[in-house]
Amino acid sequence: MAEHAGRTDTEGTDTAAGPRADLRRGPGRLLVTLYGVFTVGAASRSVYQLSTRFDEAPVAYLLSALAALVYAFITVSLVRGGERARRVALVCCAAELTGVLTVGTWTLVDPSAFPDATVWSDYGMGYLFLPVVLPVTGLLWLRGGGSREG
Repeated sequence: MAEHAGRTDTEGTDTAAGPRADLRRGPGRLLVTLYGVFTVGAASRSVYQLSTRFDEAPVAYLLSALAALVYAFITVSLVRGGERARRVALVCCAAELTGVLTVGTWTLVDPSAFPDATVWSDYGMGYLFLPVVLPVTGLLWLRGGGSREG
C-alpha cells in the first residue's frame, strides 16, 4: 500500500487518508471544541499563575503551561485534518494521557510536591476528570472511531 504523504488538496490537508481526513466532523467536532476550551483555560490560568505567583508552586504552574501546549497541538491538529495531522494528534493524545496519569499519581503519592493544583492534578478532578477522559476519547476517535466509509 503506497502512501501519498506529500499530496495535499486545495485546503492544504493530506488527501491520502480518504474518509478519515476530516477530523472536524461528527464526534471530532466535539473533541475540537473541548480541546479548544481546555487550551484557552489552561493557557490563561498558567500565564496568570506564572506571572503573579511563580515562586509559590513553579512545578505545578509549569505543568499547567505544558498541558496548555499539548491541548493547543491537539486542537490545531484536529482542525487541520488529514493523515499527518491525525498522527500528530495521536502522539499528543498519548502524551497527554501519560502526563495526566503521571501527574495524577504524583499528586496522590506526594501532595507536598504540589502546593497548588495543576490541570492534571488528581487525574483532573478539579475539571470533572475531563483531562483523563479527553485523551482516551481522542485516542479512540483517532485510531478507529473517526474512520467512516464515505
